[in-house]
Amino acid sequence: MPAYAVDPSVALAWLLPDETNTAAEAVRQAIEDGAETWVPAHWWLEIANGLLMAERRGRITAEGVAQAISLIDALPLEEDEETAEQIPGRTVALARKHGLTLYDAAYLELARGGEQFSPPLTNNCLKAASKEGVPVSGKHPAA
Repeated sequence: MPAYAVDPSVALAWLLPDETNTAAEAVRQAIEDGAETWVPAHWWLEIANGLLMAERRGRITAEGVAQAISLIDALPLEEDEETAEQIPGRTVALARKHGLTLYDAAYLELARGGEQFSPPLTNNCLKAASKEGVPVSGKHPAA
């Protein structure tokens, strides 16, 4: 079974009631079935911020945010403690090389360890993963 590095936009697609994405759902199912899943330490901040922004826009209620955080907290996610150590060197270099945000480059760097990358659904991230030889999970509309 493959291991995954999951971007918050993929996880938010599972949690927000007005979003559906078959690639994101396939990753969620694999995680629930026991696939090893890695996230950088800042992942929780991105998830909580995404949910809070969705609440402010009326896409989810405060109760829905609490339920979403509880659901995501129940998943067997492994935090990568080395993410911050990679920022000054490899992560910044990846961001520059591929025109990525530092956040996206951090997920790509994490996935370079052998995990399948579940990137944000943007052409930039998908192209960067391909150029770096990182396997991408599922079929993405931006590909």
